[in-house]
Parts: sequence; C-alpha cells; structure tokens
Amino acid sequence: MSDIRARDTQIVRALASRCLELALSPEYEARRRRWRDVNELRRPDRAPVWCRPARCWQEIIPQSSLDCEDPTCRAMEYALRQNLYKHEVGDDHIFEPWWGVPVAWKCSLEHTWGIPIPPQSEATDKGGFRYDPPIKSPEDYDRVQVPHFEADMEQTQRSASQVQDILGESMPVQITCAPPLSPTFGTIHYHLRGMAAMTEDMAFCPERVHRCMAKLTEATLAACRAAEETGLLTTNHHEPMYCSDPVNGNPGQGQVRLNNLWTSANSQEYDHISPAMLEEFLLSYQKVVFQQFGRTQYGCCENLTRKIDIVLGIPNLRIFVCSAWTDLDRVIEACGDRYTIMWRQPATEVVRHDGLEPIRRHLEDGLRKLRGCHYQVVLRELETLSGHPNRLREWADIAKELAAEYAT
Repeated sequence: MSDIRARDTQIVRALASRCLELALSPEYEARRRRWRDVNELRRPDRAPVWCRPARCWQEIIPQSSLDCEDPTCRAMEYALRQNLYKHEVGDDHIFEPWWGVPVAWKCSLEHTWGIPIPPQSEATDKGGFRYDPPIKSPEDYDRVQVPHFEADMEQTQRSASQVQDILGESMPVQITCAPPLSPTFGTIHYHLRGMAAMTEDMAFCPERVHRCMAKLTEATLAACRAAEETGLLTTNHHEPMYCSDPVNGNPGQGQVRLNNLWTSANSQEYDHISPAMLEEFLLSYQKVVFQQFGRTQYGCCENLTRKIDIVLGIPNLRIFVCSAWTDLDRVIEACGDRYTIMWRQPATEVVRHDGLEPIRRHLEDGLRKLRGCHYQVVLRELETLSGHPNRLREWADIAKELAAEYAT
C-alpha cells in the first residue's frame, strides 16, 4: 500500500468509526423510531424534521477542505463528512451502521435509451445551465429503445472488496441492490426532448408521446423484475423520509421482493399541465410500476393543488409530498389521517432572511394546521446558504421545538 493510500485509509477509518458509533447510538434509534411511527400512521413523540442540502454542499464542505488524495478514499471521506455535518445540524438525519455498495448493472445498450443524452452546457457556478436535448423532432421518438439489464457481480464484488480493504474493521460493508430504473418518467422525458418541446408534443402529437411512455414503462418493469430475480434485492425502509417498519413483513435473506420496497416518483416536469393530461401522459404509466411495490411516495417541488385527488388514487400511496407551492389546507383536508404528509419548506425563504422570525412564523402557521395529522417537516433543494452558515442548525432547532409543541 502506498504512503498516500495508507494515510487516506487512516483518515477514512477514523471518520467511519465515528459514524458507526452514532448510527448505533440510542439517539439515532430514537430518530428511526420517530420516522417509523409517522410513516406507519402512528403518533411519534414529535414529527421528524429533516433537511437535505443540494448544491450548497460546495459551501459547507468544499472539495479543497478534503484531506484524502486517492479518488475512492476521497469520495468516501466526503460522504462520511456529510453525515457528520448533518449530525451537527441536529435534525432527524439517520444512516445505517454499515457501508452500502450498490450492485453494478450491465445495460444491453451503449446509452440507456439508445440515444446519447448530452451533458448540461454553459453551466454557472450557481447551478444555471443550458441544455440541448437529443430528440429534435417528434419523429425522433422512434429512436428511443428499450434497454435490458443484468447484474455485474464481478464488478460488484471488486467494488465491495476495495471498500472493505479501505474500511478494515471500522465499519462493515454490505452489498445493496435496487432496480436500475425508477418510474421518474417525467425526468427522462425532459432529458430526451426538453421542456418546451415535450409540452407541445402532448398537445400536437400525443400518439408519439404515448409510444415513448410505453417504452419507458416496459423498460422499467423489466428492470424491476430483473433486480427481483437476482435474489439480491435489499430493503429500503431504513432511509430518511420513508424509514418505516418492514414493508409487507420482514423477508429472509434472498427473499426480498418488490412488494417489500418503497418506491417514489413525481411530476415536476408536468407541473404546468392539466390534471387530465397528467393522468393521461404520466400517472397512468407510473401506476403500472407503482403497483409492483409495497409503498409509494409521490411528489417533489411541483404544485399538486389541482391534482390531489388523482395522486390519492395511486396504489399503495403512503406519503403525499406537499411542496411549498401546494395548498397545505387542501392537502390536509384531502389526506386527513389516512396518509403521511411530507410538508416541504420553501428553501429560498429559509436562507434569504437575516433574522429567524419569518421562518418561525411560517413553521408555526403550518404546524398548527397539521396538528392531528401524520406529517414530516422536510427542507430540500438548498442551492446556497446565502451567507448564513449556521442557518440549517437554526432552522432545525426551530422546527424541532415547534414540532414538539404541536405534537400534543
């Protein structure tokens, strides 16, 4: 082992040991119990509170602050430091006492959908970009192909062995397996065609959009079945947002099926279309995949106010995501105590104020309304902290305080 790798390994092991200690602590078990209770429609001690930084990680843990030089060790260091940072934030972040190595998949096509998807171009340091989609005309939809997947166990074992060598006894390693495709068809459609053109296609050449969606559905169902048939599927009810009791029982090793898993999707790229068009062009296809799974979480940043009823028609729906643009009153009225409401916070409003009073007022107003419901308080898609380095801790403290106050 080189001197660099030996030093890097020592750094990673020290961080991993600390994360393992936290994951096994009573505090983290209390957090898991809080998540499990709310997602099983039981009454937790208070609603779980969680935030997920996005692009602002570059402000929180800049690459220049990392110590490791070996690329694999550096990536592991980054992930471990993210967990430790979230511990300092003090929200209900959870992680398991092991390092997961995902199964590697071989795709039958050089490009997943048979078409090379170009990278975003002219990106700015604040996340802006220009995108040139590969499908240039409605006729190009015929270029979309259906991929097939096969587990690459040789590559998976190599990756697991490498990670285990780095971690040593500081943290166990587990191979994890999830389907290689998910029912986020709107995102795929956007990547293939672009926002403006895909909207026009739904109006002027709907039959081509339907054929494309049928291919996405066919491929995703086949990918889910391929993962199930490996006998390697692993449960996913231990993660933030949809941590829960085992879904449809606790299967033995090698017996995990799709109906033991959560799935999630959204309709962000279809925010601007009517409920009827959403049902026709997206949700009717997503439902075919959803019904294979045990539980479904639906929504993200889109406004679902006019679409609440059709979302509640999703099979096995458990978590309704109420974005900052969705009418919370109408969601509460429709969901009652039959679903878990994920109440998403307006990220910009959380970081743009110098003082905390507007944040407190917003949280208190919403939590007062949510009293008696099953709900989570989630802050995501933070692109910048806007010069407030302590804001996530401040937000979490206020949210936890108020969640406890309105828990009874």
